[in-house]
Amino acid sequence: MAFIIKPLVTEKMTKITDKQPSRYGFLVRPEANKLEIKKEVESLYNVTVLDVNTARYSGKRSSRYTKAGLVKGQKNAFKKAIVTLKDGDTIDFYSNL
Repeated sequence: MAFIIKPLVTEKMTKITDKQPSRYGFLVRPEANKLEIKKEVESLYNVTVLDVNTARYSGKRSSRYTKAGLVKGQKNAFKKAIVTLKDGDTIDFYSNL
């Protein structure tokens, strides 16, 4: 089962990676645990994972005014994983573009 949804390529994650070149962020399924995330990153990118930090984010309610009136909704909940690799290992997210 694929636990990694997509890599995080945001300004905040880029700053973290620039400061500590061996740290990368991923959006993962909420039911994934650290061992499953570690195993999948190692198999997908052929690197050695030293540490996995996770954070859960709840879905926020949102509303906006449109011509049709007030539209209410909710954003999805998600889980973020920040993976620390062994020194010398790197992941290139831009090679597939």
